[in-house]
Amino acid sequence: MKEKIHPNYVETKVRCGCGNTFVTRSTKPELKVDICNACHPFYTGRQKFVDHAGRIEKFLNKYGKKDKK
Repeated sequence: MKEKIHPNYVETKVRCGCGNTFVTRSTKPELKVDICNACHPFYTGRQKFVDHAGRIEKFLNKYGKKDKK
C-alpha cells in the first residue's frame, strides 16, 4: 500500500435513534444512525409505523378495505 494516502482507521462508537450503542471500527470516531439491529423490524419481528401528518390514515381511507356487497 502507498504511504500517507489512506485515512486513519479508528474505533467508532455508533449511536442509534432508539438509544442502542455499540463499538466498531471505521474512519470516523462517531456515527449516528436512525435504525439498528435492536430496532429494525426484520431482526425484532415487530413492525412499527411512524405516521407523519396522518398519511397512513389518509391512505387507508382512500384505498383501504371496502365493504363487500
